[in-house]
Amino acid sequence: MELDPGTVSIIQLAWSRLLGLDDDALASGPDRLYAVDDDASVLTFVSLFGREVLSGPGWAVEAGRAMASTELRSHSTLLTLSREHGGRGLGEAQLYFCDDLPRLEGPPAVVSGEASFVRELERRCPPDDVAEAGLSTVEHPFVLVDRDDPAAPLAGAGYDIWQGILAHVTVITPPEERHKGYAGRVAAVAVEHAMAAGLVPQWRARTDNTASQRTARRAGFSFAGTQTSVLLGA
Repeated sequence: MELDPGTVSIIQLAWSRLLGLDDDALASGPDRLYAVDDDASVLTFVSLFGREVLSGPGWAVEAGRAMASTELRSHSTLLTLSREHGGRGLGEAQLYFCDDLPRLEGPPAVVSGEASFVRELERRCPPDDVAEAGLSTVEHPFVLVDRDDPAAPLAGAGYDIWQGILAHVTVITPPEERHKGYAGRVAAVAVEHAMAAGLVPQWRARTDNTASQRTARRAGFSFAGTQTSVLLGA
């Protein structure tokens, strides 16, 4: 599934702003761009629709200019580059976007945004998954509820709004409820809600999380690039 050129332009605008570049930077110009911010707390390398951006303090940007794309996409490269500056792992991720309304198969999904359902869902999930998804902190959460047992939520999704343009979607499912299609159903609800608000849904999946990547594609998202980042400082 390919994204509409207009959607691509909107995504490029949002990410140009996120990375501290001119609004049209990712839509034209050289294949690799550099954004210098000596006060940056994150060093990140983004590849999006064939263009690349290395963003971070001047010392990192200068060191990265001579490096190949394959090197900068590697989390270990950025960790090595930032070791003397307190670099700590955030990881490598794939970026996905969609601009088609999702298809909701089966009976209407029963969802709730109540905090009690979010808390119960997170209680049923591994701590690392809870921390990565951050469902209890997103602006717009949705929890898929079992009609017969509302006390046992099946999956959750939600989104934060980035730059007033992107809906950054997150999904979480308890281990015992995986591989049943619940993540895709609740993700579709979040995507539909975001698109109704005029936003472009964005999905970020770790490169080692093949389940998240599959769910993104099943939910109608298209691969657009990668992001590799490390935190800086003590």
